[in-house]
Amino acid sequence: MSTTSAANAVTNPVKSLVISAQRYSPVVALAFSVLFPSGAAFGNLEEVVVSATLRPAHAEQRSITIFDEALIAARSAQHLEDLLSAAPNVNSASGASRARFIQIRGVGERSQFVEPVNASVAMLLDGIDLTGLGAAATTWDIQKIEVLRGPQGTLLGANALAGLISLSSTPIDSKGLKFAIGAENRGGRRFAAAGGGELTSSTSGRLAIEQYRSDGVITNTYLNRSDTQDKDELTVRGGLAWEGGDQSIEANWHFFDVDNGYDAFSLDNTRQTLSDEPGRDTLKTHAGRLKWRSQGSINLSAQLSVAKTDTEYAYDEDWAYVGIAPALEYSSFDNYLRDRDMQSVEIRADRDQQNWRWTLGGYLKHEQETLTRRYTYLENDFNSELTVDTGAIFGQVDFTLTNTLTAYVGGRLEQRKADYADSVEVKSAFTDHLWSGRLGVDWAPSNQQNLYLSISRGVRAGGPNSILLSSLLTITPENGRSEPDLGRFDEEFLINTELGWRWQDASGTLQSALTLFSMARKDQQVKQSLNLVRDDGSTQFIEYTDNAAKGHNRGVEWQGVWAPSPALQLRASVGYLRAKFDTYRTATGQDLSGRTQPQAPEWMGSVGAKWAIKHNWLAGVELTAMDSYLFSDRHLARSPARQIVNAHLDWHWDSWRISLWGRNLSNETYYTRGFGSFGNDPRKGYILEPYYQYGEPRTYGITLNYER
Repeated sequence: MSTTSAANAVTNPVKSLVISAQRYSPVVALAFSVLFPSGAAFGNLEEVVVSATLRPAHAEQRSITIFDEALIAARSAQHLEDLLSAAPNVNSASGASRARFIQIRGVGERSQFVEPVNASVAMLLDGIDLTGLGAAATTWDIQKIEVLRGPQGTLLGANALAGLISLSSTPIDSKGLKFAIGAENRGGRRFAAAGGGELTSSTSGRLAIEQYRSDGVITNTYLNRSDTQDKDELTVRGGLAWEGGDQSIEANWHFFDVDNGYDAFSLDNTRQTLSDEPGRDTLKTHAGRLKWRSQGSINLSAQLSVAKTDTEYAYDEDWAYVGIAPALEYSSFDNYLRDRDMQSVEIRADRDQQNWRWTLGGYLKHEQETLTRRYTYLENDFNSELTVDTGAIFGQVDFTLTNTLTAYVGGRLEQRKADYADSVEVKSAFTDHLWSGRLGVDWAPSNQQNLYLSISRGVRAGGPNSILLSSLLTITPENGRSEPDLGRFDEEFLINTELGWRWQDASGTLQSALTLFSMARKDQQVKQSLNLVRDDGSTQFIEYTDNAAKGHNRGVEWQGVWAPSPALQLRASVGYLRAKFDTYRTATGQDLSGRTQPQAPEWMGSVGAKWAIKHNWLAGVELTAMDSYLFSDRHLARSPARQIVNAHLDWHWDSWRISLWGRNLSNETYYTRGFGSFGNDPRKGYILEPYYQYGEPRTYGITLNYER
C-alpha cells in the first residue's frame, strides 16, 4: 500500500464520520451543551496490558482493542454484540437471536446449518475455548474483553485464522459487593449481583449471577404476539482461588442458560412477521477450568478446561402461515439440535533471562459434536457425529538486541485428527498437520513511542462436505468433478504483515495507535453450490465448501484517546479495509475475481466523549458509523451504511449510581443478516428478492447500580 493510498484510506472514512457528525449535530450539541466546570477527574490514561497472549505484555506488538468495564457500562451492554462497533474492522453476522459469527478484517463465517464449522475467529472465556458459541458472550462481571486482530495461531492454532476474542471475568480475589437492577423499553429488565473476597488468609471466592429478559424487537402480526424473538438469558459465574507462597490454584465455573426466541425474517421486509411456528435459539453451557501456577527460576502453569453445551436452533422456513396463498404455499419447519463436549489441557513453562525470554508449552484437546436435524421434508431425523482430537506444541522467544530494539519469534505445530459419520452412511476420517507462527521486531526509541513490524501465519482447518457426500452416493455432479475432489476441503492459510506505531505524550493524557496491515489469503475456503442431477432427471440444489479462491485483505486501523482536561475524555477510532477476491470462479462458472469479499465494509469508525459534570454527574455521547457491505459472495444483497448514536447520563452518590442510557437514539435502520439468492413469498409467485434481518432499533433504559 503506497503512502498516498494509505492517506486516502484514512481520509475517506474520516470524511464520512465528519458528515455523519454533522447530520447528528443536534444530538451532539445537546450533549456538549451541559457545563462541566470541575469535578471528578479521569486522571492519566491507563497503560494497556494484554493478557490473551502467550506472555502477558503491553500492547505494543499487535493490533488490539480492549473493552473495559467503563465501556460496558456506558453502553449498558448485555452481550458482546453491543460492543463490537467500537473495534475497527470488526463486524458480525446474526441469523439468530444474537450475533453468532464474528468477522475480523473481513475474515470469518456467516452461518452454520448441517455442516460442522471450523471457525476463523476464536473466543476464549477465562482461557476456556468457547469458539462458535456466540450466545455465551454475556458481559456481567466481565472485567475486560480483548479483541486481537490478525492471526493468533501461536496461541490457539487453527481456530484463530483472523483473530481472537478473549473475555476475562473479574478476578476471584477482588473484594466487594455489587448489584444492578435495570429496566428498558420493549419489556426489558435485568437483575444482577456479584460479590467476593477473602474466605481465609490464603483462599478467596467469588459468585456472580444475572437474569436478563426482553420481549424483543419483533411483532408477529399473525399470532398477535410481540415476544416471538424474546430474550431470556441467565448467567452464573463462580470461582475459588488459593495462594500459598510461590504457587496458586484457581477454579472457575460458568453456567449459561439462554432460552431465546427466533422469528427474525419477514416476507414484507419489516419487523412484523407472519410465522405460524416461531423458532428458537437456545443454549445451555457448563464450562470450567482449573489452573495451577508456580513461580520460580522457571515459571510453570497448567490449565484443565471442560465445556459441555447443548443448543437448539430452529425456524419457520416459510416465514408464513398455512393459508397465506393456498395455490402456491408450502409449510416447513427446520430444527437443529447440536451438542458439544470439549476437554483440553495446556501446560506452559517460561523464563526471563538477562537478554532473552522464552515460553514453551503443549496442548491437547478432545471435542465431540453431535447433531440431530428434524426437518419437515426428511422422512427420518438426520444424525451426525464429529470427533476431533488435537495435539500441539508451541513456543516463543523474545530477544533484547539493544536498549531500544527487541525481536521475537514464535510458532505452533498442530496435529488434528477428525472422524465424521452420519445417518446416511457417510464416513470420513482424516489427519491434518498444521503450522502457524509469528516473528517481528519492536523499536522503542523513547518511553513515549513504539514502532513494530511483524509477519504471522494463520491457518483454518479443513473438513468434510457431508451433505454433498451423501448426495453423491446416487447423483453425479454436472461439472464432472470426482467424489474425492468434492468430498472434503483442505486447510486455508494466510500471511499477515503488520506495521504499527504507538505513541503517547509525556503527560500521559494523549495516546495514539496506528496499524497498517496486509493479509494474503491462500486456498481460501468459500461456499459453493451445485445443481445435482437425480436418476429421474430432476435436480437438487446443494451447498458445499471448496478451496476455490485467493484473496487479499489490506487496510489501516487507528485508535486514539485524549484527556484534554481532568473532566473530559475523547476517544476515536477508524478502520479502512480493502478485501477482494484475487481469483474466484464459482461451481457454475461465474468469475468473481476482483469482487469485494462479504461482511467486509470498506470503512468504519467511532467518535465519542465523556465528561464529569460538577461533582456527581457523568455524561457521555458516541457516534459509530459503518460503510455498506455485501452479505454474501453469491448474491448482491447489501447492508446499507449506518450511523448510530449512543449516550448515557450517570448520577453518582457514595456507592450508588443511577444511569440513563440509550443505544441507536436516532433509530437508524440497519441489517445484521441478508439473503438475495431465492424468493420465499408465495403471494408474489416466489420471485427473487432480498430479505433482511433488522438490527437493534432505538433502545433506552435506566439502571440502578450499587458497588462497594
